[in-house]
Amino acid sequence: MNRNAKWSVQEQASFLKRIGELLSRGYPLAEAIDSLSFYFDPKRQEEIKGCLVNLREGHPFYRILSDLNFNKDLVNYVYFAEQHGGLADAIIEGSVMVLRRNADYQRLKGLLSYPLFLIFLTILLFYFVNKALLPRFSSLYQNMDVEPTLFTKVLSTVEMYAPLFMFLFLLASVCCIIYYLVIFRKYRSLEKRERLVRLPLAGNFLKLLYSHFFTTQLSYLLSSGMSVIEALQIFERHKQSPFSAELGSEIKESLSNGQDLDKVIFAYPFFEEELGRIIRHGQENGRLDKELHFYSRHCLTLLEEKTRRGMKIIQPALYCMIGILIVALYLAILLPMFKLIQGI
Repeated sequence: MNRNAKWSVQEQASFLKRIGELLSRGYPLAEAIDSLSFYFDPKRQEEIKGCLVNLREGHPFYRILSDLNFNKDLVNYVYFAEQHGGLADAIIEGSVMVLRRNADYQRLKGLLSYPLFLIFLTILLFYFVNKALLPRFSSLYQNMDVEPTLFTKVLSTVEMYAPLFMFLFLLASVCCIIYYLVIFRKYRSLEKRERLVRLPLAGNFLKLLYSHFFTTQLSYLLSSGMSVIEALQIFERHKQSPFSAELGSEIKESLSNGQDLDKVIFAYPFFEEELGRIIRHGQENGRLDKELHFYSRHCLTLLEEKTRRGMKIIQPALYCMIGILIVALYLAILLPMFKLIQGI
């Protein structure tokens, strides 16, 4: 199987979504994959044929996708779907989620590309004005006893401290890289997530993401007739996802020691606080799988809303910053000139 030609996220999700649609119409998995191979170019067809060979030799589908370097979220969906048997619905849902997330990512790149280009040009303009124009105007104003304006003083101050800001930024970046390579990478998967959710802004987004993943997979496993312990064993056996394996092992051990599931979940800081209450409510009314499924949809809705709100804020904020910088540059030059004209 050729692993060199990496599939794009769009290709991966679309491929799995169409497999799910064929499965829902009664196709066996191998036949669905074989049918879709005709819609791809020869290079992809070769990879799909290799996928079929491995599938017929008894390799799990999720591992085949992992060998093709598929998105981890998609691989996780397929892994759990193969355990609970609802492969068609699960991979369609996972593919749609990844497609939406990829569309949001592409939209965000589009929103940021032009403002970032403008910021780059503004920085060049700022450098040119400070190094070429502003010193000449400053000398002229001093010779004619014109008081520098507030904008001129601000730009001079920014120029003076710009190297220091750049040095501090580079130093902070180097420290972050060293922390990641030397310390963060050595943490267990659960400890990494406990630290990641402490990040400002991104922390709330990550909590929703982890809560959605856990409740989605657990609800599918429970709805297939498994007990909570059996479902957690499925998590524990997923060694290709350290987060799933560690989470399943720890929760199962806590339950074996007599702790309640809702209290165990509540103790994890990378889950939303209300998840524990949702689990307790589901256990009390005997509909834990349905409560978790509904809550997973709720998390997904909140994730999409937060993404849309963030994109609506980012671009106007960047344009506003660019506008302020440009106006400040012009005022730093023009206001003293107006004073000169008034004095004539």
